[in-house]
Amino acid sequence: MSLAKYRHAFVLGLQGNLVYRWNFAVRASLSLLHLAYVFILWGAAFSGQESLAGFNLSQTLTYFVTILVLQFFISAMNEDYEVSEEIRNGLINQFLLKPIHYFSYRFSIFVAARLVSGSLALIPLLLALPLLWPHLEYPTATWTYVAAVPALILSAFLQFTLAYCFGLLTFWFLEIQSFIILSLAVETILGGQVFPLDLLPAPLYELSSYLPYYYQMYFPAALLTGRIATPEAAIQGLGIQLFWVLALYGVAQFLWLRGLRRHTAVGG
Repeated sequence: MSLAKYRHAFVLGLQGNLVYRWNFAVRASLSLLHLAYVFILWGAAFSGQESLAGFNLSQTLTYFVTILVLQFFISAMNEDYEVSEEIRNGLINQFLLKPIHYFSYRFSIFVAARLVSGSLALIPLLLALPLLWPHLEYPTATWTYVAAVPALILSAFLQFTLAYCFGLLTFWFLEIQSFIILSLAVETILGGQVFPLDLLPAPLYELSSYLPYYYQMYFPAALLTGRIATPEAAIQGLGIQLFWVLALYGVAQFLWLRGLRRHTAVGG
C-alpha cells in the first residue's frame, strides 16, 4: 500500500510532464546546436595534436555527447523551484496531514519527469546519429558499463537531493534563486559540463574527485566513456558517491524537520 502511493505519484508525474512534451523535444533539438558548437570548439582545440590528457578527439566528443544525454535523464531541472513554490504557496500543508513521505513523493515525480525528458531527447539524437556515429568511440570493457549502472542511479539521487535541499531553503528565505544560480555555476564547471575534469592539473583533479559535484555528472559520464581507467578507481568512486548521497540525504532530512518547526511556528 505504501508503494502504491508513490507509484500513483509517478503516474501523475508522467501525465503532467507529457503535457510539456513539446517543450522537452524543442529543448533537446536546440541542444544539438550546442553540440555542433562543441564539435567545432574541440575540433579547433585538437588542431595539430592527436590527444589531450591522453584522450583523442573522438573520445572527447563522445564524452560531450554522453553528457548531453545524461542531462536529460538524470539532471535535476526545476525540482528546486517546484519544492520552493509548494512551500511558499502553502501547498506543503496537505502533505503534513497525510501519511506521505514528501521526499519520496517528490522523487517519484522527478523520476517520471526524467523518463519523459530523456526519452524525448533521444529522438533528435537518433535522427542525428548518422552524423554523430563516425565521431563516437565508446570503451569495450564490460566492467565500465556494470559500474555505470549504480553510478547513474546514485547520480540521479544526488542531483535530486541537492535540488530538494535548495527548495527547502524557502522555509527561511523568500527567494532562493541566487543560491540555485550560484550552485548551478559551480556544478557546470566542477561537474565536467564545460570540459572533462581530467584536463585539470593533477592536484585540482584529485581535489575535485572528493566533492559532490564530481559525482553529479562527470563520474557516470567518465565511466561510460572510458575516462575512469580501472575497476579499482570505479569502486572507490562509487564509495565516495554513496557517501555524498547519504550525507546530502541526511542534510535534506535535517532541513525538512527544522523547516517544519519554523513553518508551523509561523503559520500556527
